[in-house]
Amino acid sequence: MLGKGAGGSGAKPAKPSFVSYVIPEEIHIKEPIEKEVNLHLLPGELLLCEANTVLKCVQEDGSNRGAYGKLICTNFKIAFLGDESASDDNEPEFKNKIIGENDITLHCVDHIYGVYDEKKKSLSGQLKKYPEKLIIYCKDLRVFHFCLRYTKEEEVKRIVSGIVHHSQTPKLLKRLFLFSYAIAAPTNTDTQSQTVMFDAIKDWREELERTKGNMKYKVLSANEAYKVSEKLPLNFVVPMSLSEESILQYQGRGIPIWCWSCHNGASLLKMSAFPKEQEDNTSQMHKIFLDGVYKTINKPPYEVLKTDDLSSSLPSLQDIQAAYTRFKQLFLIDNSTDFWDTDVKWFSLLESTNWLEIVRRCLKKAIEVVEYLEGQNTNVLLIEENASDLCCVISSLVQVMMDSHYRTKFGFQSLIQKEWVMGGHCFLDRCNHLRQSDKEEAPVFLLFLDCVWQLVQQYPPAFEFTETYLTVLSDSLYIPIFSTFFFNSQHQKDTNVSGEGHNAQSSHFRFLTVWDWSVQFEPKAQVLLNNPLYVEKPKLDKSQRKTTRFKHQRQLSLPLTQTKSSPKRGFFREETDHFIKNILGKRISKLINSSDELHNNFTEFYDSWHCKPVDFHGLLLPHIEGPGIKVWAQRYLRWIPEAQLLGGGTVATATKILDVIEEVQSLQKKMDEKHSLTVPQSREALPMPRNSARLSSLFPFALLQRHSLKPVLPTSTWKDLEDEDDLAKRDDEFVDLSEVI
Repeated sequence: MLGKGAGGSGAKPAKPSFVSYVIPEEIHIKEPIEKEVNLHLLPGELLLCEANTVLKCVQEDGSNRGAYGKLICTNFKIAFLGDESASDDNEPEFKNKIIGENDITLHCVDHIYGVYDEKKKSLSGQLKKYPEKLIIYCKDLRVFHFCLRYTKEEEVKRIVSGIVHHSQTPKLLKRLFLFSYAIAAPTNTDTQSQTVMFDAIKDWREELERTKGNMKYKVLSANEAYKVSEKLPLNFVVPMSLSEESILQYQGRGIPIWCWSCHNGASLLKMSAFPKEQEDNTSQMHKIFLDGVYKTINKPPYEVLKTDDLSSSLPSLQDIQAAYTRFKQLFLIDNSTDFWDTDVKWFSLLESTNWLEIVRRCLKKAIEVVEYLEGQNTNVLLIEENASDLCCVISSLVQVMMDSHYRTKFGFQSLIQKEWVMGGHCFLDRCNHLRQSDKEEAPVFLLFLDCVWQLVQQYPPAFEFTETYLTVLSDSLYIPIFSTFFFNSQHQKDTNVSGEGHNAQSSHFRFLTVWDWSVQFEPKAQVLLNNPLYVEKPKLDKSQRKTTRFKHQRQLSLPLTQTKSSPKRGFFREETDHFIKNILGKRISKLINSSDELHNNFTEFYDSWHCKPVDFHGLLLPHIEGPGIKVWAQRYLRWIPEAQLLGGGTVATATKILDVIEEVQSLQKKMDEKHSLTVPQSREALPMPRNSARLSSLFPFALLQRHSLKPVLPTSTWKDLEDEDDLAKRDDEFVDLSEVI
C-alpha cells in the first residue's frame, strides 16, 4: 500500500520507496542533536569525519522507519548517535563497554553498498557519485541502513569517502588502532589472570607435568631470537629422543611438536610438512630426515605412531571460505520480506552452503584421533603445510573432548593461547584485518568455535562457559584493542612491539589481552558468560586421590570388545535402509546413515561410547549424525527478530532451573538459621529477569525492536500478484467449462 503514494492514479505503482516519518521542521531542530553529540572516544581514538541529519532505517516489510542523528567515523569505529542510543529505557542488559549497539569497528565491516535510484552497488576506492543510501554489512552479521537524503552534500561526500577509505583500503600493520590504543591507554599492571599464556618456559613445564608427559617429552628454548623458525614460539615441546641438531636443520619443518598427552601415555603431536613440489635431491633428503624422525619416536618408551595428513582428509581453506561466504548470506537479511522469502526454501539453501557438513567432518576427524589415542593407545601426528590452521582446529577439539580441564573457562582460554596464539595461527591474514589479500582469508577460528558450540549444546553441564561466551569471543576477533587475534605469530608481535627484534621488554607500551573480560563487560554482564548448570569436578583429598586415581583413569577408556547397540538405534540400521532411501529420499538417508560410512574401529568406538551414561568430567564424543549438527542460532540469528522465540528457547529453561536453585538455596538458608548453623555463601545466580515470557530465545543479544507475522502466502508469490486496484477494474473473464472438462 505504500506504493500508492509514489505512483499516479491509473498507473501501476512503483516498488516501495523511502518514506520519511520525520517532517522537515523536525529534521532541522538542533536541540536533540546537541544532546547526542557527546561522543565517547577511547584513548588514541580520533574523530575523522561526521555527518548530521542521517536517518538510521529500520527495515520492516518493505517500509522504511527509523531515527535520525549523527553518523561519525573515527580511526576505530563507525558510530551512529541518535535518539535510540541516548534513551535510558532501551539500555540493554548485556552491554559492551567498548562497542555500543550502533557502533561498528572498522575491522568488523564486511561489505559496503550504496543505493542509487533503488539499485544497490558495491562501494570501493574513489567514488565519482555518492549514494542516497548507505548499507553496511558487518562480519558479526549485523546490517545497517543509513539514509543520506537529508544530509548536506559536502557531509555526504566526507562521511561516505571516509567510511569506505578507512574500512576497505589496505593498511599497514603499524597503522592499526591496536597500536594507537596501546600507546595512549594507561598501563595496568595489577591485573592477574588465571589463564595460562604459554609465553614462559614454566608454563610449558607445568602443562607437561599436569598431563604426565614430562617422562617422554622436553621443553626446548632452541628458538631463542627465533633462530629456528619465525612461526614457532620461543619455547615448545618435542620428544626427548630428538636431537637439537635435527631441530635446527630445516627451520622447524619435519619436527613433531607436542600438543597434549593422554592418561594412557599416548600423545597428540603436530608437524609442519615439507613443500610438496621441489627437486628430487631435496625431496630425497627430506624423506631420509623424516624416516629418521619417525624411527626415533616409533620405539619404546613411545607408543606406535599414526600419521594423518589433514590437507588430504579435510576441506581446503578455500573450500572453507567459500562455504562460509554462502552460509552467511542466509543471515544478512535486509528486511522482513527477505527473511520470509528464504523461509520457504531454508533447508535446501542451508544444505547447499556445505558449512554444517564441514563442521561435521571436523568433529568426525577429531573423534577418529580420539579413537587412536584412547582406544588403540597410539600416538597421533597431525601434518599440515604450516601446522597452524586445521591442525589447530583438530588438536584443540581433541583436547576439549578428552580433557575436562579445557572445558573450564580458564582452561579453554589457556588452550587457545597454547594451540592458536603460540601455535602460530595467522589471525591477521585469516581475518583479513589489513585488507591486503582476500586469498588468505578463511574463518578457521570461527569454524573451531562452531564445533565447540556443537559440544556445548549437546552436553551443557560439561562446560563451565556458555554459548554467550563463545558468541562474545567470536565478536572479539574484530575489536582492535586486544592483541590476541591481531598477529600472525609471536615473532610478528614481538618484532612490532619492540621495533627492533625479539626483546619485547624494551617496549614503552603493552597490549591488552582479550581474556580480561572486565575491559568489555561489567561484573553483572560477565556472569552471563558462566554456566550456572556446570557440574564441577569433585575435589578429592590426597589419600582418596592415591587410591582412586587408577580407577578414574580407566573410566575414561572404553572396552575394545563390541557392545550390544541400543535397541532405540535399530530403526536407523540396515533393516530399514531400503525404506529410508526410497521413501524419505537420498538426502535424509545420507544424513541419518552418515555414521555407517565410518570404518569398523571408529564405528565400534563411537557406538560403544554413546551406549553408556555420560561422564561430564570424562571423555565426550559429539553426535555427528545429520540431526545432531545444528545451526549456532545465537550467533547467526541474533539480529533477526523474526527468528526469535518469545519466552522460549534455552534461556527460558535456564530461568526455570534458576528459580528452583534459588528456592532450594532459600530453604537451605532457613534450615541453617533454624539450627543456628553458619550459612554458606551461595553461588552467584544468573542476573536475568524472572518473567521468562519477556525474554527471547536469543537473549541477551536480541533486541525486540520490530515484529512481523509470517505471511499466509510466501512473499515471492505477492510479487506475482497484480495490484488490488487493477484487479478491481478488470472485467470478469468468461471461462468455457467444456474446455476445462
